[in-house]
Amino acid sequence: MTDGGSYNFLGNTFNSTTSMLCLIDKAPLSKSLLLLPTVLTVLLTVLLPQYQDLLIYNLQAVRHGKQFWRLVSGRLICLDLKDTFCSSLLIYNFRNFEKRFGSHKFASFLFGAWILSAFVDLLLTEALRFMFELKVDVLPAGLLGPVFALFVPFYSSIPRVQVTQLLGHVSITNKSLTYIVGAQVSSDYLHKSSSHYAYMWVVACSGLIEGMLYYSNKLAVQKFLRVPGWAARCGSVILEPVFSDSEPTAEAPLGMGATLDIQRQQRMDMLDQQLNAQQQQAQTGLLNWNRFFPTLKQQQPYIHPPDNTAVAEEQVARLMEMGFPRMDAQEALRASNNDINIATNFLLQH
Repeated sequence: MTDGGSYNFLGNTFNSTTSMLCLIDKAPLSKSLLLLPTVLTVLLTVLLPQYQDLLIYNLQAVRHGKQFWRLVSGRLICLDLKDTFCSSLLIYNFRNFEKRFGSHKFASFLFGAWILSAFVDLLLTEALRFMFELKVDVLPAGLLGPVFALFVPFYSSIPRVQVTQLLGHVSITNKSLTYIVGAQVSSDYLHKSSSHYAYMWVVACSGLIEGMLYYSNKLAVQKFLRVPGWAARCGSVILEPVFSDSEPTAEAPLGMGATLDIQRQQRMDMLDQQLNAQQQQAQTGLLNWNRFFPTLKQQQPYIHPPDNTAVAEEQVARLMEMGFPRMDAQEALRASNNDINIATNFLLQH
C-alpha cells in the first residue's frame, strides 16, 4: 500500500470510528474502546513507528526470552489498521451488552476474558505445536481476544429475528451481518503485521474458548476475575463526563395532576416516539441491511395500540428470561401491540 493509500485508510478508519461514536448512547466504556485504540494505532503507525516492536505479541519472546511483559503490552493496542477497524465495528455491535448489564459487568467480562486469554493463547499454541507441529510464535496484537469472546453472550442471549430470506432458503437475521464480520476477520488465515506473520484464527478460537469459560462460569471465574468496585467507580468518574451523553431536556415530563389513564397514555406516546426513532436509526445506521439488499421490504408503519391492549403473560415471561424488568417488558409489549420482536429490539436499544 502506498503512503497516500495508508493515509487515506487512516482517515477513513478514524471517520468511521467517529461516526459510530455519534450513534452510541449510554455506553461510555464502548465509546472509549472505539476511540482510544484507534487514536493509539494512528499514533504508532504515523508518528511513533519505532516503538511498534515493543508492542508485538511475540510468544517466542515470552517463552524463551522471559519477556512476560509482552503478555500485557502485546494485548492492548492493535498494530494493524484493519484489525483496529474490524474490532471497533464488532464493539459497536456489542454495545448493547453495556446498556443491558451496566458498564461494571461489561468491563468485568472484558477484563476476565483478557486475563484468561493470556493462558488460553499459550495453551492453544502449545497444543498446535504438539499435535500438528504448527509453530505459532506471533499473534495479532490488541484486544482481539476479548472482542471475539463477546460472540458467546451474543449467540446465547440476543434473540434471533428474521429479516428476510435469500433464494427462499437462506435466512437473513438481525445477527447475520455481525457473524459475517467476525468470520471475515477470523478467516484472515495468515496476514502480515509489523514484519511478522500472525495467525488471526488462533486468536478467534482462543477468544471463543475464554468467552465460554467466563460466560458459563463453570470454574467460578466470575468471582475472581472481575473489575473491583473502586476501579469501576474511578472509571465512572473519568469516562462518564467525557463519553456519556447528556439526558434530553426537551422531553415533556408527565403531568403531575393528570389522571392515571392520561399518564399512562403519555408514557405510551413517549414509547411510540422512541420506537419510531429506533426504526429511523436502524435505517440510517452503520450496519443496515437495506444498503446491501435494497429490495427488502420495510416494516409497516407503527400503529399506536389502544390503551387497554392486553399483554400476553407468556411473552412477558420470555422477555423477563432475557433479563428485562417486568414493568419494562409490559410497557414495551403494549407499545408494540404485543409484537415481541419490536419489543425486544426496543428494550435492547434503551
